[in-house]
Amino acid sequence: MHFGHLPPVRFPAIFKTTMSATTQKTDGTNVTHALVQLLRGRSYEEIRARMYDNSLGTAWWSACKTELDIRNSERLATSLVENSRVSATIRNSAEHMEKLTETLLDVTADVADVLRGVRESSRRVEIATYAIVGVAIAQLFYVAFLVFGKR
Repeated sequence: MHFGHLPPVRFPAIFKTTMSATTQKTDGTNVTHALVQLLRGRSYEEIRARMYDNSLGTAWWSACKTELDIRNSERLATSLVENSRVSATIRNSAEHMEKLTETLLDVTADVADVLRGVRESSRRVEIATYAIVGVAIAQLFYVAFLVFGKR
C-alpha cells in the first residue's frame, strides 16, 4: 500500500521529544526522591518551614510534601494500631466488668436471702423472748404466792 497523498511521518523527532519529556520527568522524580532521602533525618517543623519557603511545584516543595505525607501516613498507621490495642483492652475490660456485675448480682441475691432468713429468725426470737418473759413473770407470781400464801 502506498499513501502518497500523506506527508511523510518523522518518527525520530516525535520519539526524541517523548523520550526527552520522559527523561526530564524521571530526572525530576529522581531529584525529588533524593531530596526526600535527605529530609529523612530532619524534624517535622524544619520540613514544614522549608516547604513554605519554596514555591509550589518546585522539587524542594514536592520533596517536603512527600516526606510530610509519608510521616503523616506512618503516624496514622501507628495510631490505628494503638487504637486497635486500646479497643481490645476496652472490650476485655467490658467483658470483665460484665462478669463482675453478674457475680455482684448473685452475691446481692444471696445476701437478700440471708436477710429474709434473719428477719424470720428475728420474729421467732422475738416470740421466744416474749414466751420466756411470760414464763419468768408467771414463775415470779408463783413464787410470790408460795411465799406469801404460807404466812
